[in-house]
Amino acid sequence: MTENTLDQILNRVKRRLDVLGISEHAAEQSSGAKIGTIRNWRRGAMPRIETLKVIAPALKTTPQWLAYESGPEDEHQAALIATPRLVPKISWVSAGAFASTDAVLETDDFDTIAVNGLPEGGKYAALEVIGDSMDRISPPESVIIVNLRDKRLVTNACYIIQDGEGGATYKRYRQSPDRFEPVSTNAKHEPIFPENDSMPEIFGRVVRSYIDM
Repeated sequence: MTENTLDQILNRVKRRLDVLGISEHAAEQSSGAKIGTIRNWRRGAMPRIETLKVIAPALKTTPQWLAYESGPEDEHQAALIATPRLVPKISWVSAGAFASTDAVLETDDFDTIAVNGLPEGGKYAALEVIGDSMDRISPPESVIIVNLRDKRLVTNACYIIQDGEGGATYKRYRQSPDRFEPVSTNAKHEPIFPENDSMPEIFGRVVRSYIDM
């Protein structure tokens, strides 16, 4: 985790403390975490995922949300996501250079697959991955689930981006400088840097990746 990631985690912890109207000390006591844990984070100690798992219930959230802002913020909302959702499998997306694909078409006229654990409020699509520029996360022929309503850029999250001409590609977003980069065993793939500080159109955020064995 980077310094920027630590700041984001601290911001999410503060947000939950403010929502609940409790102090850091009260959260630590309630969760059984060591007193001073959050203070040590503010002093620069990087949170361990094991510690986030301990303190998350006291903040009425999940460790995934605290660590990565992944999934619903509120634990009660998280309990509502267990019902399988039928997601349209709309085509394929290139995990390489931009490629022409009908993945950017928003339509319900597709076959569907059942997916468990998707948060309420999203609009989801399933896409098959072609190419190897994201093979450390999604090998070729993986199926990824994309939330079309989540277009807010979060460092280290993965997105489908569009080139404005019917092409789409799958990449991870990083900052300093802004870029969409491959996560690949193939060194030939290079990051995509926005031109003239103009961000590409975001089709949606990738929230799930899996492959049949």
